[in-house]
Amino acid sequence: MRSIYGVHLMVVLCFGMYLSTLCQDDSEEVTTAVYIITLKQAHSSHYYGELRTDIHGSRHGASGRLNIHPSRNRNISRTDRRHGSYISRVHDSLLKRVLRGEKYLKLYSYHYLINGFAVLVTPQQADKLSRRREVVNVVLDFSVRTATTYTPQFLGLPQGAWAQEGGYESAGEGIVIGFIDTGIDPSHPSFSDDISDHKYPVPHHFSGICEVTPDFPSGSCNRKLVGARHFAASAITRGIFNSSQDYASPFDGDGHGTHTASVAAGNHGIPVVVSGHHFGNASGMAPRSHVAVYKALYKSFGGFAADVVAAIDQAAQDGVDVISLSITPNRRPPGIATFFNPIDMALLSAVKAGIFVVQAAGNTGPSPKSMSSFSPWIFTVGAASHDRVYSNSMILGNNVTIPGVGLAPGTGNDTMYTLISAIHALNNEATVADDMYVGECQDSSNFNRDLVQGNLLICSYSIRFVLGLSTIKQALQTAKNLSAAGVVFYMDPFVIGYQLNPVPLKMPGIIVSSPEDSKVLLQYYNSSLERDGLTKKIVKFKALARIFGGLKANYSSSAPKVMYYSARGPDPEDSFLDDADIMKPNLVAPGNLVWAAWSSAGADSVEFLGENFAVMSGTSMAAPHVAGLAALIKQRYPSFGPSAIGSALSTTASPYDKNGGPVMAQRAYANPDQNQSPATPFDMGSGFVNATAALNPGLIFDSSYDDYMSFLCGLNGSAAVVLNYTGQNCWAYNSTISGIDLNLPSITIAKLNQSRTVQRSLCNVAENETYSVGWSAPYGVSMKVSPSHFDIACGETQVLSVSLNATMNNTAASFGRIGLFGSKGHVVSIPLSVIAKIL
Repeated sequence: MRSIYGVHLMVVLCFGMYLSTLCQDDSEEVTTAVYIITLKQAHSSHYYGELRTDIHGSRHGASGRLNIHPSRNRNISRTDRRHGSYISRVHDSLLKRVLRGEKYLKLYSYHYLINGFAVLVTPQQADKLSRRREVVNVVLDFSVRTATTYTPQFLGLPQGAWAQEGGYESAGEGIVIGFIDTGIDPSHPSFSDDISDHKYPVPHHFSGICEVTPDFPSGSCNRKLVGARHFAASAITRGIFNSSQDYASPFDGDGHGTHTASVAAGNHGIPVVVSGHHFGNASGMAPRSHVAVYKALYKSFGGFAADVVAAIDQAAQDGVDVISLSITPNRRPPGIATFFNPIDMALLSAVKAGIFVVQAAGNTGPSPKSMSSFSPWIFTVGAASHDRVYSNSMILGNNVTIPGVGLAPGTGNDTMYTLISAIHALNNEATVADDMYVGECQDSSNFNRDLVQGNLLICSYSIRFVLGLSTIKQALQTAKNLSAAGVVFYMDPFVIGYQLNPVPLKMPGIIVSSPEDSKVLLQYYNSSLERDGLTKKIVKFKALARIFGGLKANYSSSAPKVMYYSARGPDPEDSFLDDADIMKPNLVAPGNLVWAAWSSAGADSVEFLGENFAVMSGTSMAAPHVAGLAALIKQRYPSFGPSAIGSALSTTASPYDKNGGPVMAQRAYANPDQNQSPATPFDMGSGFVNATAALNPGLIFDSSYDDYMSFLCGLNGSAAVVLNYTGQNCWAYNSTISGIDLNLPSITIAKLNQSRTVQRSLCNVAENETYSVGWSAPYGVSMKVSPSHFDIACGETQVLSVSLNATMNNTAASFGRIGLFGSKGHVVSIPLSVIAKIL
């Protein structure tokens, strides 16, 4: 699991020949940093994104709905290249004039989504730039980090969404998904374009390129993997880029990027074989969609906003249809509101250009207000479980059964094997006094092979495994060298609340995943030892056990549930709830124990080193599920803009688990399944994604770029910041709106002062239908929705008025829901959240 933006890094220059010319004197330290500078002049997409189509395909100007028609993207990109070259020269000219004769290094010119550049300068030089009338914003760069075989079946794709799209062999075809991540392994069969007789088409609206480097040779791209670049200029200026492990190319040295890309768009039917065991066949959500990779994250240091913004800018210019980011803040970005930071503002312009943007919610849960990205134009996804689980167990000689994890075979037959602890199997040269970690079984030379042979070796699992200082693979090698019948890991009592993913084991084995169960195991083991009455030396090991394998999946009846690590709302912006009227996350999707492709050099998880697939958990895994499903929606409804796609996903999401009960949310890091309660919209947004229903949503809530601008201009003190990032004046908008009044498929009221009427406009994208309206009111609130019934023809709109009245003074959040039930079977669900109620 990953987390996200850190604090900026100030660096001392003179660290190598690449930047040596920037140093004023070899003996003098010059403190420099990367700054992101934005200018007043509008960016390219402002000029070339004016003519768009709404969700019905009608054409109109900039005030209309958001979508660039697919056939227009390529021409726009080509036009923009000429304009971009001009803007780059403008940036160079400004730097030369302002910093005449001084040393600096321009890293990027941004021209498509924001008009600005990233430059390495001193604080004094940054101050000079900030005082120029052309310059409207100077932001110090900040660091960022990254935050399946079965989930298609769990989401009902084979019989549902894929069947509606003509089967998996056409699901997502023609749609390009751009991934801002750690790169990709182009040799992986999940990204091959020749595994089927049905050839991949060329996506003519996409104009990206494929970098060629020694790590990413010619021929790495194909009709499936249609583009690949890397962005690392900001990292290189800091002297922390390690080309040997970070790869100065789109190649994935981490594994994370390959994993997320295959979750969204990996080929269908790829065998998953790990440690010699077969775990089924893998498929992405949109297996026929195309992949474009924009590497801006790296294993050894994460990444930096300047590089991420450059990647987003390039993806939009190339003409991707969807952007997937498994990158999330680990603290609130600076500014007057969470919405204003270079990444979110670049994504706003991407949405203006018709691109659907998906972002991971972050792994900072389960506490309230752990969400850090609240921009309404970004579709934020939390992590939930699916119903397939891997678990194994062991039965002790006293008939006590202990559960655990481990993708391992069992000991077989009904044979009970002798247990022997590593610290009781040391040879004459090894002692615990010499090596306090000897019990972790990392070196077979420490042990007496005659004692271990044919028995189950007990090893300890400590925080060192979490930190990568010890590995399960090495312990397994030790057990193999000693001819053990299997290996048992017990959890060190200091590893409190750590949740262990299943780990592939090539021999019979189990990881006892809780300190409490580990105590039971050790108590039985120690009480079974036979010792000499005088010397107290062990004369016989009498503890016995049998391991039941964990290679076969089990299916839980309580899925899905919101995982403890998934970030939660409401907005952490401030305790006054001034700008907390937007519901996040938007929904939850499978993010726990997800099998997907792994890079051949992926080193993020040492236990999967050298494997082609890995099982990972985190909101990083949830976001690409939704990116792939968005590709299916875009394929079916080419005229849908970003907000229409988001609405289709949200209004069809389910608040119920597979048994019809409420989706549960884990509330604690330790023992999460013993600490859970029904999920609220601040845990799961609209609910758990429903892939098939999203392809037939019935009614759509649509929002435009101008709506988002009116919202931003309505924030107190925001006019100057809006101008900084968008080049547009708030005075151009005759009126502003609050977050409550954005036409979102949810309603959140942070402060209900006596009463409030909220309106939502719905558009029918299906056949003529009659709808009835029902609702449940939040606690402490009375409400009425009108009309309670309506007829709506295809292409028509209907305005709903929701009147809410506080019936008590209360500062605790309460929740309700509005349901629209169509005569043709459509069900539209709208979650409702009210925090403070004031009589």
